[in-house]
Amino acid sequence: MDTTALTPQQIAEQVRDTMFANDQASRGLGMAFIEVGPGRATLTMTVRADMLNGFAIIHGGFVTTLADSAFAFACNSYNEQTVASGISVDFIAPAREGDVLTATAREVALSGRTGVYDITVTNQHGATIAVMRGKSYRLKGRAVFPQ
Repeated sequence: MDTTALTPQQIAEQVRDTMFANDQASRGLGMAFIEVGPGRATLTMTVRADMLNGFAIIHGGFVTTLADSAFAFACNSYNEQTVASGISVDFIAPAREGDVLTATAREVALSGRTGVYDITVTNQHGATIAVMRGKSYRLKGRAVFPQ
């Protein structure tokens, strides 16, 4: 595919489609896209009974996975394979079965092969459930989808 004819938005959408088709973890957890664009992505996920911990609230690992998926789609949106080099997560409030969580990732800084992204996870009422900061590292010369 000749990406020179694609807009940055079209490239981000093609990256989303390519990555999501192979992303069994995100699909298996029922994640869905709200939007994607250059340096940004927003995904949703409904809290299921099998995601609850011993206190009947969502296990922090599932919140982190949702945030990490939004992070991954945002930092790969330029069609250059990018991986996480580190994350930091702060849990703010619990989520319960049936809650619809939304993770919104946005690029804060991008320089050379490294980037910084902030991800906010909210519930259907707009309450903040968690915040995450992700650091990314671009792999040299590797596209997400063929050019």
